[in-house]
This record gives sequence, structure tokens and C-alpha cells, in this order.
Amino acid sequence: MKTAIVFVVLSVAVMALARPEEHYTDRYDNLDLDEILSNRRLLVPYVKCVLDQGKCAPDAKELKDHIKEALENECQKCTETQKSGTRKVIGHLINNEDAYWKELTAKYDPENKFTAKYEKELREIKA
Repeated sequence: MKTAIVFVVLSVAVMALARPEEHYTDRYDNLDLDEILSNRRLLVPYVKCVLDQGKCAPDAKELKDHIKEALENECQKCTETQKSGTRKVIGHLINNEDAYWKELTAKYDPENKFTAKYEKELREIKA
């Protein structure tokens, strides 16, 4: 029992001393997601980029570069703006772009390890 307590205390101490988790760049945190989500002409190129079906603008490439990691680690490196935006975008895709949502989950989470855990909650979001 004492060994377990010492282990827990040491683990907490190491985590406290560890370098704080880095965040993804916040360079694109000011994108107007409502404008993009409400305009398919703007939305489709982002989706196509992430699906490797089209060219990528710099902000879309940044998203594509981190999407799998963010999904796997519950967006730990995301800024609060990115976490909020991610929920908004996923909610929109689930509720309004089912075909794209299925393609994205097939590509980035074919075994439904991560998306299944959140999909019920996200389906309830009204983007």
C-alpha cells in the first residue's frame, strides 16, 4: 500500500514538472466557421482536402496534418477555440453532411474506436 502511495505521489510530481503540453498553432483560430459551414462552396474544398480528394489551402492542410492525432488524444493539443470549433464542425457534418461524415470516419477511424464514443453526443449538437 505504501509503495502505491509513493508511486502516485512521484507520478504527480513528474507530471507537474513536465513541460506543459504544446498546442497546435492558433494561426487559424479566427476562421469564420459559421460562414464556411453555411456555404457548401466553401465547405466542400476543406472536406475534399482532408479526404485527399482535392488541393489543400494552408489552413486545411494544417487541419489534415493533425486530424488523426487530435481524434486519438481527444484534442489535447487543441486550443479552446479549436475544441469548440471542432465540436461545431463535427456536429454540422453529422447532422447535415452525412455522406461526408461517413467518408471521413471511414478514412480516419475505420474501426470506430474514437468517433463512436462521441457520435451520440455530437449528433445532438445543432450546428
